[in-house]
Amino acid sequence: MPVIPIAPVVDAPPPVRDIQHYMRPGTLQLTALPPLSLYVHLPWCLKKCPYCDFNSHEMRATEMPEQRYIDAVIADLESALPLIWGRHIHSIFIGGGTPSLFSPAAIDRLLGDIRARLQLEPACEITLEANPGTFEKERFRGYRSAGVTRLSVGVQSFNDVHLKALGRVHDRAQALAAVEEVAASFDTFNLDIMYALPGQTMAELDEDIATALQFAPPHISIYHLTIEPNTYFAKFPPVIPEDDTAYAMLDRITESTTGAGMERYEVSAYARNGHRCKHNLNYWQFGDYLGIGAGAHSKLSFAHRVVRQVRYREPGLYMQNALAGMPVAQEEEVSRAELPFEYMLNALR
Repeated sequence: MPVIPIAPVVDAPPPVRDIQHYMRPGTLQLTALPPLSLYVHLPWCLKKCPYCDFNSHEMRATEMPEQRYIDAVIADLESALPLIWGRHIHSIFIGGGTPSLFSPAAIDRLLGDIRARLQLEPACEITLEANPGTFEKERFRGYRSAGVTRLSVGVQSFNDVHLKALGRVHDRAQALAAVEEVAASFDTFNLDIMYALPGQTMAELDEDIATALQFAPPHISIYHLTIEPNTYFAKFPPVIPEDDTAYAMLDRITESTTGAGMERYEVSAYARNGHRCKHNLNYWQFGDYLGIGAGAHSKLSFAHRVVRQVRYREPGLYMQNALAGMPVAQEEEVSRAELPFEYMLNALR
């Protein structure tokens, strides 16, 4: 019978949990399971941005262990299969870090190994995050050939001054070239844009949005620059626009995108008809998601319970444990009392 160990390789032996542990009687009575998405975390980036609080790790002088990490992610998936057996995958999101640091061949192998183990819905959305600083025409086209259906490009701004302030590794010219290629290669894609940046004026915001819209993007994600704990900006906070100015900026963004035929369907998301992000909608509608990769989170439903898991965050430790069949660092059962609150938090988006 398959078992799901959830302890590190070292120290005490892991507790053994077969699928019956998750299927045992409980207080919940779920008549049907929600849609299931897959999240894959690729943790490396060229440079840690000063505002970033994600589980991302700068590449050092040593080469990125691309193949070993893919081995670990697939081993992670193998260990989780008993928990999701028979369920179809609604969407796949490959996030980071900077997933576009991984070669098209590695992404092709990753998606091939996923398809060999999971049942993907016919219209399964497969998104990969890309940084304009890693842009090469053949690279982006290679992702399309590997099976990626949607590229999400972290532009953030088309203004060189603001890109420098945000610590981005690309410039305006690279951003324009990357978006031009994505628009030519993908039927659907997303542009990430940030606002309320240090020293940003309304005119500069207008220029950023106008530049983005000239590519007729099917989807734009708009993020307010926030100062998160344990980041460089938290230690050395920049001067950013006041709240009233930021609200006015968001109103301007909504006005501009609406005028371009886009609809705001979530706090930070604007899309043309038929191009809403299925993966994010599943999060917001309290769907299930299996997260594999360093630091990935999961929320999985069973007939009588809902379980949350977290993988090991540090890439080396994650690979060690995942390859040994024990990728889960933390696990907890969501209490019946917590479920309505969690559902409401997601619905409010």
